[in-house]
Amino acid sequence: MRIYCTEDYEAMSRKAAAIMAAQVLAKPDSLLGLATGSTPVGLYRDLAAGCAAGDLDFSQVRTVNLDEYAGLDGTHDQSYRYFMNKNLFDHINIDKANTNVPDGKAADPEAECRRYEALVARLGPIDIQLLGLGRNGHIGFNEPADVFVGPTHVVELTQSTIDANARFFASADEVPKRALTMGVGTIMGAKKILLVVSGADKAQAVKAAFAGPIDPHVPASILQLHPDVVLVGDKAALAALMEVRA
Repeated sequence: MRIYCTEDYEAMSRKAAAIMAAQVLAKPDSLLGLATGSTPVGLYRDLAAGCAAGDLDFSQVRTVNLDEYAGLDGTHDQSYRYFMNKNLFDHINIDKANTNVPDGKAADPEAECRRYEALVARLGPIDIQLLGLGRNGHIGFNEPADVFVGPTHVVELTQSTIDANARFFASADEVPKRALTMGVGTIMGAKKILLVVSGADKAQAVKAAFAGPIDPHVPASILQLHPDVVLVGDKAALAALMEVRA
């Protein structure tokens, strides 16, 4: 695992964007695995700026997103399809037909998970999978559990995840209680993993994931088994891990 410790969120975003940009430059038809949440926003802004400047070309790029809330369609302003359009796709020269997000409004969510898993397999392997990290150690919406779940699946969100996401909704009661998410097996199938973290509130999750045992109660700990993981975080987020590694 390679670790890049940056001064702050802006520097973290620039470094992570440079890694993603290098992938696109090296392979113009890359399959990018993308993530949502507040952490990647700066990274996406920097990628869009690179495209606007003529330095990056996304015309051949294909994407698969990690997850989507069950019950929300792509026009809902808290859906992850909406997020991706607003923060990245609307600002780069990508063909939206080549962008893929699970269908949160699917009549049969389990069938949609099987469809999405088959889609990723058909398009893949993913060249680089972007991940954020939940305060409880989740990646995608793979929540702490007794076992790791391999394929794309429907998950019941933990209260801590619901609480963390409540700031994006009018109230906690409006936060969906279920989501469709790539499983850890799908994630681990990517050629490269890029994990971005920011803020002191993520420090203990980072430490548990990379300085503790591999444990499904800390879903991100499975990344210790991946051969090519890049961790980019600011000093606050990496503080506890760097103390252990010192």
